[in-house]
Amino acid sequence: MRVLEWRAGVAADVVIGAVSAAVLAFYCYRIGASWGGAYWVPGCAAGAAVCALALVRRRDRLWTAVAGLGVAAAAVVVARVAHLPAEPGPGVAFGLSVLVGSAVRVLAPRPACAVAGGGLVVVAAAFAVGSQPVVGAMGAVGWAGAVVAGLWPRLLAGRRRAVEERVRRGERMELARELHDVVAHHVTCVVLQAQTARLLAHKQPERLATSLADIESAGSDALAATRRVVGLLRDPARGLPALDGLDELVRRFGGHGPAVRLRLPEGEDTSLWPPEVATTVYRIVQESLTNVSRHAPQARSVTVTVTRARSSVTVEVADDAPPPPARRFRRAGHGGYGGYRGYGLVGMRERVEALGGTLRAGPRPGAGWSVAATLPVPAREHP
Repeated sequence: MRVLEWRAGVAADVVIGAVSAAVLAFYCYRIGASWGGAYWVPGCAAGAAVCALALVRRRDRLWTAVAGLGVAAAAVVVARVAHLPAEPGPGVAFGLSVLVGSAVRVLAPRPACAVAGGGLVVVAAAFAVGSQPVVGAMGAVGWAGAVVAGLWPRLLAGRRRAVEERVRRGERMELARELHDVVAHHVTCVVLQAQTARLLAHKQPERLATSLADIESAGSDALAATRRVVGLLRDPARGLPALDGLDELVRRFGGHGPAVRLRLPEGEDTSLWPPEVATTVYRIVQESLTNVSRHAPQARSVTVTVTRARSSVTVEVADDAPPPPARRFRRAGHGGYGGYRGYGLVGMRERVEALGGTLRAGPRPGAGWSVAATLPVPAREHP
């Protein structure tokens, strides 16, 4: 993503530089033809200075904008006092538009508003000193376009952050509803062990120490599970999805989508995995298959692979859909998969990271897309 952003920034600067050169050349030609002599020099110098600031705006968007506004304001005053061609000229107007739009898009609200207000002051000053209507109109249109160009993506980014936060909050609530089941499972084990110890205390006292150790172990497991799944409050009537349900999930998906190959750990009793881990694996497979049906209709097959290491579980869902340009663009946006753009996997990332795991999504070599998550599992819980 960073490489793509860097390339996009370089391309934008190249375009800005080319447009700046063309605008300044046109300005010099027109002023030279109509005014004669060297009247084009001050306006061209001011325009070149503001355009140069626009090209280095990423170093400090606030102060480059402030400097550009200062140059533009000085150019308006000097042009009026020295009876030079009216300012802001095309070069100044274009460079100032880039600086104002960039500041409005990126800066905090107060400095962004200050920069936008400064641009409006420059435009108003051009009208106040009696500049030609076409010059003032050009500055006003450039300022308005810059504000809109900066404000629109800012509003979209704010809306996206708000939606993502709602998705994360909803996922946290879903995790919260699961705590009831997780804690109930472990506490039930503790109660059963305690009842066994009570019986052994009377009949087989020599085995009491072992039973107490089992109670301690079960209590430690309960605490660990509670820490990993903070806030669960599920309706007891609603059961947690387990890995045993993956076969049914895959079968339902295969009925209306591409063929799915399911690979589970051989010789592994997945029912002994921590409930929160099994649930998360199920949710990731469910969400990924949904994204395949929505965003990869040309996929011919999907492979779901669940593997177990000593202290972690990894689940990967990979399809073989070809990557047409439009699909590649959608998946590259905002971290990748179409599900991210629809906020589907935002909640999955929240769930995985809440358990101390990692989730990644991206294109596969050649063709297809992959979503993979790694979840830590304490070694002591390995069956």
